[in-house]
Amino acid sequence: MSNMYDLLPPFVTSTVLLLLLSFPTHVLSSPQTHISTITVTSPPSTPSRSPEFASDSLFTSAVLNSTNAYRVQHSAPEVMYNSTLSRFATAYLSSVEDSCTFAHSGGPYGENLALGYPDVAASIDAWGDERRRYNFDKPGFGEETGHFTQLVWKNTTAVGCGRVECGEGKGWYLVCEYWPRGNVIGAFDEMVGRPVQGIDMGSGAEMTRAGWRACVPVIVAVWVFLS
Repeated sequence: MSNMYDLLPPFVTSTVLLLLLSFPTHVLSSPQTHISTITVTSPPSTPSRSPEFASDSLFTSAVLNSTNAYRVQHSAPEVMYNSTLSRFATAYLSSVEDSCTFAHSGGPYGENLALGYPDVAASIDAWGDERRRYNFDKPGFGEETGHFTQLVWKNTTAVGCGRVECGEGKGWYLVCEYWPRGNVIGAFDEMVGRPVQGIDMGSGAEMTRAGWRACVPVIVAVWVFLS
């Protein structure tokens, strides 16, 4: 079982915290602890029909545009879109599609989840806007900021996401995988950059509408802490 700090749109919230004391040695050789939290909020009553959820190319572009919009604001290199990560996220969603269970996959990657947002940019904004609560003068992991720190983690080079439309008015379920995974304890000062001076600190959606484009090649959230 794995869970993490993840978002759904506003109102009811519950939190789950889990520690896993080991991790497959074929992924990382150092012993690790996974700390995860899930924050669940009631989704909107009407599922989104955003075109980017229906089109693979629009979906990929939206993920990269919004993700890299936040990363450039914090001196992090652009990530590439990775098909292996995307297939993993999609396969996981297929396994929970009937129930749309909002929980971590337990996979070897960094992972952010969102449910019920109207489009990709709004989902990623929910993660990125956590920076308003991040203390750059005292960098470190926080349950309220873990999605943001994974999003802009400088050492992360690839992202891949999957999505599925849930029934009963729950809307779209978005899962994004990151590699190398972020939120490594002891590395926040180096890996989470302060806001770049002179850069618009608007949301990823605002940056995309303004025409900022990323290069395209390639919350439950999973966080790894090296012991």
